[in-house]
Amino acid sequence: PDAGPVESKNEAAMSELVPEPRQKPVVPMKPMGINASLLGYIGIDTIIEQMRKKTMKTGFDFNIMVVGQSGLGKSTLVNTLFKSQVSRKSSGWNREEKIPKTVEIKAIGHVIEEGGVKMKLTVIDTPGFGDQINNENCWEPIEKYINEQYEKFLKEEVNIARKKRIPDTRVHCCLYFISPTGHSLRPLDLEFMKHLSKVVNIIPVIAKADTMTLEEKTEFKQRVRKELEVNGIEFYPQKEFDEDLEDKTENDKIRQESMPFAVVGSDKEYQVNGKRVLGRKTPWGIIEVENLNHCEFALLRDFVIRTHLQDLKEVTHNIHYETYRAKRLNDNGGLPPMTVETEENHESNL
Repeated sequence: PDAGPVESKNEAAMSELVPEPRQKPVVPMKPMGINASLLGYIGIDTIIEQMRKKTMKTGFDFNIMVVGQSGLGKSTLVNTLFKSQVSRKSSGWNREEKIPKTVEIKAIGHVIEEGGVKMKLTVIDTPGFGDQINNENCWEPIEKYINEQYEKFLKEEVNIARKKRIPDTRVHCCLYFISPTGHSLRPLDLEFMKHLSKVVNIIPVIAKADTMTLEEKTEFKQRVRKELEVNGIEFYPQKEFDEDLEDKTENDKIRQESMPFAVVGSDKEYQVNGKRVLGRKTPWGIIEVENLNHCEFALLRDFVIRTHLQDLKEVTHNIHYETYRAKRLNDNGGLPPMTVETEENHESNL
């Protein structure tokens, strides 16, 4: 009977010995609005998005030159490429005008907007090229024009108070139109590409490819590639400018299979199997411009606009323009070329 009270005394003594549980230190609350999963996240991947927004605001320039004899569909092809009337026709070109006696340079600017991005496109046409009986040195005015644009950019660049954004009139891409003879390149073609490939990105194009059979087209493409190789003519994309293995693999495929692009241009639409398609009407049916079974126009468009447009600009700036700039500074004894303003100041000081 006495056991009960003894046990209760012991329990009371033990309870006195057990320390009270300590209170946990107060943890500062996480700032509101920060997702716990983002802690430690730097955000480097947003750089691309920042660049995209900036490009969308400023837009960019792209200058494309078309060279070839009259009647090869140069204007039509450029219109088809950009799905817009960007050729000389839209600037009141009269088809009844006589062929120019010398090569002329006609630059026409347009602003094309797609998906909120603005592109200032300039098409440089060269009427009169290759149309004369004597075409000796007819590439010279074209080379002169290309170098003049480099000179203009260089003079802007070396100004003390230079513009934040220098207007870029440099030729980023030259589409050279080859006649669909099915035989071989003319001496004029080789002469032009030999001289101009050193100063501009040349993309050879076989015009009006629908005038050849599939076998003739394949053979002609192989023959053109062989002739360019034998004559040491580098067309874009140049092997020496491939930056890595991925670039080399992709560009090798283009160089060995696609070049020169055999194309058909048309800005007219026709109804084919219930769809509106760009095409050329012939007695035996419609040649669909964007159908890869009919021609390589879609490959050319993807190449120039979707995959290599930025690279065309970079090669122009980092290779062709830099080569011109280095030569110009070297010829000038390492000094920048004198601008009109500095020439006037120099004269007034004398």
